[in-house]
Amino acid sequence: MLSLSQKNLASLKTNRIKLLWGLLVLLIIIFVVRLFYLEVIRFSYYKNAALNDQLKQYQIPASRGIIEAYDNGRIVPLVLNQTFYTVYIDPSIITNISKTANDIYSVIGGNLKHYMYLMKFKKLQYIIVAHKITQAQNKTLLAFHLPGVGTQSQDYRVYPDGSLASQLLGFVNNSGQGVYGIEQALNKELAGTPGRVKAVTDVNGVPLAANTNNIEIPPKNGKNIVLTINVGIQSQVEQIIKKEYTTTKSQQINAIVMDPYNGHVVAMANYPTYNPANYQNVTNASVYDNGTVSDAIEPGSIMKTLTTPAALNQGVIQPNTNFFDPAHWVVNGFNIHDISIDGGPREQNIASILALSLNTGATWMLMQMGGGQIDKKGIDAWYNYMTQHYRLGRTTGIEQGYEAAGYVPPPNMNDPSIDLRYANTSFGQGLLVTPLQMASALSSVLNGGTYYQPTLVAETISPNGKAIIHQPKILEKNVVGPNIGNEMVPLMQNVVKAYLHGGFSFMNFSPNYIVGGKTGTAQVAKPTGGYYKNTYNGSYIGFVGGSKVKYVICVFNIKPKIPGYAGSFAGQPVFADIVHMLINEGFVSPKP
Repeated sequence: MLSLSQKNLASLKTNRIKLLWGLLVLLIIIFVVRLFYLEVIRFSYYKNAALNDQLKQYQIPASRGIIEAYDNGRIVPLVLNQTFYTVYIDPSIITNISKTANDIYSVIGGNLKHYMYLMKFKKLQYIIVAHKITQAQNKTLLAFHLPGVGTQSQDYRVYPDGSLASQLLGFVNNSGQGVYGIEQALNKELAGTPGRVKAVTDVNGVPLAANTNNIEIPPKNGKNIVLTINVGIQSQVEQIIKKEYTTTKSQQINAIVMDPYNGHVVAMANYPTYNPANYQNVTNASVYDNGTVSDAIEPGSIMKTLTTPAALNQGVIQPNTNFFDPAHWVVNGFNIHDISIDGGPREQNIASILALSLNTGATWMLMQMGGGQIDKKGIDAWYNYMTQHYRLGRTTGIEQGYEAAGYVPPPNMNDPSIDLRYANTSFGQGLLVTPLQMASALSSVLNGGTYYQPTLVAETISPNGKAIIHQPKILEKNVVGPNIGNEMVPLMQNVVKAYLHGGFSFMNFSPNYIVGGKTGTAQVAKPTGGYYKNTYNGSYIGFVGGSKVKYVICVFNIKPKIPGYAGSFAGQPVFADIVHMLINEGFVSPKP
């Protein structure tokens, strides 16, 4: 028989064997589980990791939508695309730097040393070395079959009409982003969505077309945009302001022609201008701005074409109202006065406020909005018309980059100079507006009281050819009553007649058309406060039509160097030339 100690020793050996078997089984289970985890659960991950050295991802650019406009009933292109190629390298694949760099240089020129320098960044897989090589250059370069060198097609913008409408169009930079104008505002619609190809490549970086791991997402091309611009009108307005720019030695001229019944902008021009095909050669970036929407200034007396209908609509004046004009008002200790040729204190009326451009008359209309004096009631009423009815002090939402909101002073009755501030706004000083805002506001008066959102887009066309017509968008109704525009038309016609009788022969228009307007001369504010004594901006706003108003026109002439009043001698001639052009070229039908 075994002793007790022998029994314990045997039991211990048996337990050790069981433990070893247990550990062995546990180890086998761990290996099996790990293998299952690696080969089943993490299969995709490790498969992709294994493919990483061969797998390359490329973007397939979408074709950018073209921009078109109307010309004598036809739709013509203003911006087209032309295909060029971008050259890129993958330094991780390049083995012979000298040969590769020399072959690239032999085709596209450039900087040989720079090519060799870029090829030394072995941790990078995508470096662009050249833009805009031609199709012939692309074909020659690819024929070398250089490992790590590839090209990618890219559309670049082409402008058949050179600088025509350049500031409202904008341009596309080398990164493919729309900058300024329509290109910026509608970049998403125009650009479309790029596609993507993810392909397994050979050691030279060439995709293996038959490999099942290749993934391709096709690009979605951008939409075409058809503008509201009339090419014939746009072209001639640009010629007119260029001529006046030279004549008046101005800093800048902006002009807009708008259809008041739907908000369509038929011409929007600025000078100086530039050719977007050579945007990179521009030395002063301010020339990129579309001043008709981005440059807000004090408009001067053209503001009276908005003060008057506001007072008419409130019923505090009538078109034939007479009043005694003292030729000056003292407001917050400052004198508001008229110019000497206005005849001093005497009986005046609403027509003469506009024809003689009486600042005292505009101030008097503000007084009537209150209780016969400048008070909170009148200030609140005028502020409401400026900001709510006429929508000044905020952007219109037109399809342009960098639109300015302008500025309307808040009606802070704790401001000790608030009465003076608001008296000034009644005749166009102390607030900032753009030509677009003024044209849109006056349009809402003349069309019967509807403020249409100004727009440059008539329709968009999807890549499959489906056209979507853009319907006019109403932003405000009942801006003024439906008859206020009818009352303003003869009042503004009277201004034109007054200037014709005053010796401005270019303001002579056929009686078969209705033409009305208003001049504006505004002192230019100093950045430090106050105004320059002898520096002015000239403005003009008006309309032309046959049996009814057809177009509203607004002109800003910035710092013209001329004798006399800038509105009369620098803004008004531009308006007159535009109206004569519209009539002579048949863009406006005469009265039946």
